[in-house]
Amino acid sequence: MADNPGGQPKPVVDPVAKEHWKKGNSLFEESKFEDAVNEYNEAIRIDNKYADAYFNRALTQRILHNYDAARKDLEAVMELQPKSADAPLLIGDMAESQNDLLGARFWYEKSLANNPSYVEAKNRLEHIDSLIHMESSKPTGTGTGSAKTQQIELEKYGTSKKADQVSETKIEEGQIKSLAFYKSNVKFDQVVGLDKVKNYLQENVVLAIQKPDLFKKYGKKLGVGLLLYGPPGTGKTHVVNAIAGESGANVIIARINQIIDMYTGNTEKNLHAVFEQARKNTPCIIFFDELDALGVKRGGGGGGGDGGESSAMRLAVNQLLVEMNGVEANPEGIFVIGATNQPWDIDPALKRSGRFGDSTYVPPPKYKDRKGLFEFYTRNKPRANLNFDRLARATMGFSPADIERVCDKAAMRPLLHEHTTKKSRKLTMHDMMATLKDKDFSGSSLDEWYSMVKKDVISKTETQIVDGKKQEIVKEGKLDAQEKVLYKVMVKDIKKNTSPMKTRVKKFIRWWALNVF
Repeated sequence: MADNPGGQPKPVVDPVAKEHWKKGNSLFEESKFEDAVNEYNEAIRIDNKYADAYFNRALTQRILHNYDAARKDLEAVMELQPKSADAPLLIGDMAESQNDLLGARFWYEKSLANNPSYVEAKNRLEHIDSLIHMESSKPTGTGTGSAKTQQIELEKYGTSKKADQVSETKIEEGQIKSLAFYKSNVKFDQVVGLDKVKNYLQENVVLAIQKPDLFKKYGKKLGVGLLLYGPPGTGKTHVVNAIAGESGANVIIARINQIIDMYTGNTEKNLHAVFEQARKNTPCIIFFDELDALGVKRGGGGGGGDGGESSAMRLAVNQLLVEMNGVEANPEGIFVIGATNQPWDIDPALKRSGRFGDSTYVPPPKYKDRKGLFEFYTRNKPRANLNFDRLARATMGFSPADIERVCDKAAMRPLLHEHTTKKSRKLTMHDMMATLKDKDFSGSSLDEWYSMVKKDVISKTETQIVDGKKQEIVKEGKLDAQEKVLYKVMVKDIKKNTSPMKTRVKKFIRWWALNVF
């Protein structure tokens, strides 16, 4: 912990405040972080210009993943000590932990500008530059991909690549020899909303990984097959990140393009290799994104006759069933999680108890959560006062991915302003509203998705002329009676969001928030 951020001469500190600061440091060293924060709070209450107390409280809040609170304290440090090198370094560290590489680079540069001989800032800056400017290191088709591609994947899944965390992906002649492990630094407090989902996962997955003896005591299996389903862009992958971050487990991201191979036998061998690597490195989470693409219903059609891709897919489903049976029989520390937007397309045999029998719905964000998402996605941007209430109403029916895109696109306006005028300005409500009103902006991705899947899940009545007489014929959706019960929350959500009344309400509230509010 830095007890003089930046190395500047320190003003005289109230002796009572300093005693609380020292107690806080002792508690910090004992990992009693909440108690340490209380002592720093008291030190700052007594002396509100005590930079060391602000800094150490920020460092403690960073460990507790309270990033906004930490950022405010560090801003106070920089106001009290403009030449502080430690404060911008810690802001950069938080930005890097949240995969904001450009933001991290900015703050590491500022730290180094304040102290050109600061070795830690130099090392951090070199590390960030190596991540940002990675170029292809291996030819296409080796199975590992370019370094840049790997870094994009790391950013997508919220991980930081370290020598002791990530092994090398090796694929030779269509066969997986090894897959990279990922360690996530995302926590549940970085997942906005989804409280029911997070509670379920904390109790059924994270706790099992953290307290295996407790689960054994009560005869609970130390493994699970879990299906996360819901509309696209609602945070299913981000939730898996958080499970891994909370539990500290290894993560294997199983991708269909790596598993499926045209040559006979390779597909089965690849799936076996994924599960075998997990068994040797427990506790381990195997994550199948877009599981419906891999575990597609057998006999469901889809070109190719008796060979080609459909044959490979059938072999993949059969082998996946074999591997899941193995996990069911001996689940010690293997957690298989699948994510899908279309659970009705997954082979029924995969969805029975013991395989992907447990499922949880990841819904689109409600009003309160949309407010939180706008706060979250603008937290690292220089922003003016934003009306999060108005933004939440203007984006009724938007997914978290849509909201992130709004914030990212809006931030380009002040960025380009600074580029052209050399004058900095903050992100404003005008920028946000202009982005949402932009005719070239596609708006909610969920509107189109709901309309598209409606015909798949909801029965509809069609009128046909038979022998000169009108007859009403009911055409059922893809869901059987059991699936309608299993996915009733999602079915209800789809029906609600495609009803004429709900559609009109969404359009009106968005228009009102954009133009009248």
